[in-house]
Amino acid sequence: MLKNITLSADEELIQKARERAQKENTSLNISFRQWLQQYVNSSTTPLDYDNFIQSLSYARSTRGFSRDEFNER
Repeated sequence: MLKNITLSADEELIQKARERAQKENTSLNISFRQWLQQYVNSSTTPLDYDNFIQSLSYARSTRGFSRDEFNER
């Protein structure tokens, strides 16, 4: 069962969101439902971050880097 809610946002932001939804051949309502579903399902926690870093532990540099190399942009 769908339930209505009321949200407040900047008028210009709402208009831009409607335009984007239209370009994506959908509605702002459907886009919001999709976002809400993703928001509920995503549970990034510090533990998730730690597991991600652990999964990258195989990566090793073949050489050391100088201070200048670390600070390059």
